[in-house]
Amino acid sequence: MCGIAGAIDLSGQRRFPEERLLAMTSAIAHRGPDDEHVHIEPGVALGARRLSIIDLAGGRQPLANEDSSIWVAFNGELFEYPELRRELLSNGHRLATHCDTEAWVHLYEDRGLGMFEKARGQFAVSLWDRNNRTLVLGRDRVGICPLYYTEADGWLLWASEIKALLASGMVTARPDHRGIDHLFSFFCAGTTRTFFEGIRSLPPGQFLQIRDGKINQKVYWDLDFPDEGDERRADNPSELIDEFEDLLRQSVERRLRGDVPVVSYISGGLDSTVVLGLSSRQRGHAVPSFTVGLDNAGPDERGPAAESAELLKSPLTVVTMDRGRIANAFPELIVAAEGPVLDTSCATLMRLAGAVHDQGYKVALTGEGADEALAGYIWFKSQKIRESIQGKAPFLLPMMRSVGMALVGGGIERRPALRAVRGFRPAQQDLYEYLMQTRPVLFSDGLNETLRDHDPFTDLDLTNDRMSRWHPLNKSLYVGYKVMLAGLLMISKGDRISMHNSIETRYPFLDDDVIRFCSQIAPEYKLKGMNEKWILRQVAAKTLPKQIANRPKTMFRASLSGTFLGDHRPAWVDQLLSPESLRKTGLFDPEAVAKQVWWQRTMPRITVRRGVYDLALTSVVSTQLWYHLFLGGGLCDLPTWTAPEYAGNRLPMRYKTREEEPAIASA
Repeated sequence: MCGIAGAIDLSGQRRFPEERLLAMTSAIAHRGPDDEHVHIEPGVALGARRLSIIDLAGGRQPLANEDSSIWVAFNGELFEYPELRRELLSNGHRLATHCDTEAWVHLYEDRGLGMFEKARGQFAVSLWDRNNRTLVLGRDRVGICPLYYTEADGWLLWASEIKALLASGMVTARPDHRGIDHLFSFFCAGTTRTFFEGIRSLPPGQFLQIRDGKINQKVYWDLDFPDEGDERRADNPSELIDEFEDLLRQSVERRLRGDVPVVSYISGGLDSTVVLGLSSRQRGHAVPSFTVGLDNAGPDERGPAAESAELLKSPLTVVTMDRGRIANAFPELIVAAEGPVLDTSCATLMRLAGAVHDQGYKVALTGEGADEALAGYIWFKSQKIRESIQGKAPFLLPMMRSVGMALVGGGIERRPALRAVRGFRPAQQDLYEYLMQTRPVLFSDGLNETLRDHDPFTDLDLTNDRMSRWHPLNKSLYVGYKVMLAGLLMISKGDRISMHNSIETRYPFLDDDVIRFCSQIAPEYKLKGMNEKWILRQVAAKTLPKQIANRPKTMFRASLSGTFLGDHRPAWVDQLLSPESLRKTGLFDPEAVAKQVWWQRTMPRITVRRGVYDLALTSVVSTQLWYHLFLGGGLCDLPTWTAPEYAGNRLPMRYKTREEEPAIASA
């Protein structure tokens, strides 16, 4: 993985200042501490920071074809590059390196914009066609690698991270109120929206074509499912189980490729353990593993993870976190994620990536994506129960929903009625609506008025016309891929926190072939009764010890608002939640926040209202912290993020506020 940044003149052929481009790449030096290089010509500038994983000596970029008419800067991996390289050579291309970056210029020569059909992996790419004066910006199919863009002073700027856009000196950081509304609706900023006004995220499976000052956005891939009733079934499910096992094995093999060692994350769950088992079997020896332990900060998975590692003979490193360590890590997390983060467990995974880096590794495999493909979350079971009630006693559902909303309290009636996703209530919507109940309560009068006519569901840009023909479970899976996977898991739990530590994370369950297979099989192979990920459990039973294969589903999570409201809390928490700081941002009602903080500290431990405001108050703290760090400071005593001065090829010092390191142990 790497970091890319650049600019194209939308109004002519002005020369982009080199020092400005170097300031942009310097801001994302953590993404590529091994090398830095830029290419500038009239009207366009491409820059890259490199984390060398393939062809360590020869993979410098930006990189050009033989006559320098096509240039590319690329973040990510093309996992089938060995096969692709042989194909390009057989087509008569001359390759100067063994790096997958070079494949892009020759794919473009052969296929033009059809190059994305052959690009399998995780990537964000910028490609400049000098002869046609055309720039192409593209992103991988499911959004593993980020790519942001904005317009300023007649230029289109792009980068792997928003920090690089801000470092240009051409972009002013301002809050996007609709992005904040998304946080309190979908737990993240949704699909194309960010938390910064005017800065957009290129959606997964899409590319921009910029020519003659015009920007065209095009879809080259979208997740698809069979029509309901046409899904794949087999008289003997073992055929599908064997096929799935083979696809997973191939996916893991592709993600073990590279010129550096690979390690694996592991938790107490099934997904990461299957990945560790398959990768160790593929390697012929145990792959090192890393896990998080929680001390009074959420469900602790150290025991199951250690048992799995021992059975697989994998040397295990444990990073132990408690509420104090999570809170102390949070400012650094917000800088890494570039937006408010609702899920506090992201801070623990950031420290886990730091432990991987400290041991000298660059690549880690993870199990993310299995829950999206195979209905692993609890809300998919809730949807099944809801459908059963709808068939037997439909009058109960509105009553149950009304009771639930009343228990939360608040005022959803102060906002317009919510429209579902393309006329369908996905499995996630009940959870979304519970959190949405807190918006009219916690938001300031000004923010509520600004958002009065805004329905966040219409902002998700989910335009696949085939959705109406799919099975209800598959519709919900689609929403999960598009919203939570790309907007939360691949940012706050994925790319941003791993690359903050110069670690590339790879995802076998997000392989193209694996996604395609899981989308085609019948819903009962995903959620069989109330048994989630049924087909994966059958693969696990063939490849792992029985006690691992039969483990129940656990969702990795850490203490939410308790991280910030207990006696251990840092001083900056109270400063951010003070009436003065809340009035400065103008986003939240100081009296309402104080009241809900009091309720959270005094009300019974297990109630619907407490659970919902546990999420909401974490979001308030996180939003205030983000505002302080990126939008001018003045809310607490913490330092703010500032763009680093260009320092040659030297890695600028990372933002750190941690007062204590996590406890790290090897098992």
